[in-house]
Amino acid sequence: MTLYYSLVFLLLVVEIVVFIGLIIPLPFTLKRKLFTFISESPIVAKLQYGLKITFIFILILFIDSVNRVYRVQIELSSHSKDQGGVGAAALGSERMEVQARKFYSQRNMYLCGFTLFLSLILNRTYIMILEILRLEEKMKQYEGKQTGGKGSATRAGTADAEEIGRLRTELVARERDIEALKKQSEGLSREYVNLSDQFSKEFPDGTPKKDR
Repeated sequence: MTLYYSLVFLLLVVEIVVFIGLIIPLPFTLKRKLFTFISESPIVAKLQYGLKITFIFILILFIDSVNRVYRVQIELSSHSKDQGGVGAAALGSERMEVQARKFYSQRNMYLCGFTLFLSLILNRTYIMILEILRLEEKMKQYEGKQTGGKGSATRAGTADAEEIGRLRTELVARERDIEALKKQSEGLSREYVNLSDQFSKEFPDGTPKKDR
């Protein structure tokens, strides 16, 4: 694996670790302080800007890897048509090399694709958690008003109860969305592990020697 694809793989591992960190259950106060720091820190803002540029380069690598897969597939089809001619052993060896190149290209395509898709999941999860924190804080304020103002008008108490019910419904919906994103992330991780295992089984010696 070349240096830039190794860096993409490292970024994918970091994304998985960050995603696990986002979904770890924490006390409300601690979680609110942590996400307030992340959303307001200028260092984190600069880091996010740098990551956006990095993901643009990964998108270029993804498009290039898709193009390579397409070209190798065409080359493999041409080898299949010429397989009945003279020199079948040499042609078979060349076909094996083309298949290995196809597998490398597919590996790079999936690596870049998983990294880009997981970045979208991370961004969506981060926004949802901020929304959940905002809803929880708002709901606690309404509950505090209800507890502290028992002598207030009945209409106001009913409106507060309806607002709390609406906020709770939104909270349940956001938590369900985060759970769905969590399952998608786990599915991506399993798929990449399966591809790595398949590569190890098909090319145990790492052939061909020249990595693409």
